[in-house]
Amino acid sequence: MRGTGNGTGSGTGTGTHAASPDVLVLGGGLIGLVTAWRAAQRGLAVTVADPEPGGGAARVAAGMLAAVTELHYGEETLLDLNLASAARYPEFVAELEDASGLDTGYRACGTLAVALDADDRAHLRELHALQQRCGLESQWLTGRECRRLEPMLAPSVRGGARVDGDHQIDPRRLAAALLRACERAGVAFRRSRAVRLLHPRDRAAGAALADGTELRAEQTVLALGARSGTLEGLPTWVAPPVRPVKGQVLRLRMPGGTAGPFLSRTVRAVVRGGALYLVPRADGELVVGATSEELGWDTTVTAGGVYELLRDAHELVPGVTELPLAETRAGLRPGSPDNAPLLGPTALPGLHLATGHYRHGVLLTPVTGDVLAELLATGELPAPARPFAPRRFASTDPREPQEQPV
Repeated sequence: MRGTGNGTGSGTGTGTHAASPDVLVLGGGLIGLVTAWRAAQRGLAVTVADPEPGGGAARVAAGMLAAVTELHYGEETLLDLNLASAARYPEFVAELEDASGLDTGYRACGTLAVALDADDRAHLRELHALQQRCGLESQWLTGRECRRLEPMLAPSVRGGARVDGDHQIDPRRLAAALLRACERAGVAFRRSRAVRLLHPRDRAAGAALADGTELRAEQTVLALGARSGTLEGLPTWVAPPVRPVKGQVLRLRMPGGTAGPFLSRTVRAVVRGGALYLVPRADGELVVGATSEELGWDTTVTAGGVYELLRDAHELVPGVTELPLAETRAGLRPGSPDNAPLLGPTALPGLHLATGHYRHGVLLTPVTGDVLAELLATGELPAPARPFAPRRFASTDPREPQEQPV
């Protein structure tokens, strides 16, 4: 039933109690916002708690919708979810842009993955064979054919795989559109950080916020990205095993102010064993990324990280070092033990997870919103999300009877 009085604003006072919405979403990144929007469309009263909704990893992510070229060995189960979400993107974008009145920067431009030396070529050939075994559309090209598609590529390119179905979106614009759509759908925002989960009588009942407010809700969605497992009050047996994986990203400006003359599509490569991508935006921005560093909560942009990205990008596209450097930034991906998200109910009634998306948060935005909205409205986790239920990592619930040794 739709609640009342869950108004917008930051919330003030100490120990105050806000009116109870049906759903409280902790975290206002892409995943939290799409969950809130879709749940509100199902008639639920929704509140999002976040000091800066629309921020988080979306401010750093490149926005590749790369279900095919992001395929890794051992992630075939995740592939099905990625493909399902990629297929939803055109309709999702059209609906979101209509609901928000904002452009999301979606481009159906395709992706070219290339190899720079013999070892890279052998590695890419293996990945291309895996793509074909999985029934994916991926065309192998010679080095000359790659350069014909993208003339700015280095002469040393040995070959590549053309994937016309891997597209891109601008995550910053996507976040802004989701925020606007949420506001228009009646989602309330508490611009304060969740500091503690409330769970009296063994049921999640909302959260205490940094401003002193205790916000109660029938259902709580934990969507705090890399920090999802750090919320105070989370029982150890439901805390998600997510960790921060640092990524440094550069933003350059292409000549002429628009994509096309420099690069017409996303270009990916493995350079000396490290993954590299260049994502050209329609507005002339070129995103270069990204490092992958297991350094805890550090988000420092380092000279070494910038140097490595520019060095590898120069080897791939020599003209890139002549472009103006517009921005450097570092963010934290929420990694899980199997690199797949945690979606659905936990062993604590009333608490659901939407976290651990790692490299695929932008790609999985549409399907995550649909899955969580269905769960919140009906209590049923849709079939595509069941392999990613949080209980696959759950430790022993102390409330359950334990087997006694014989």
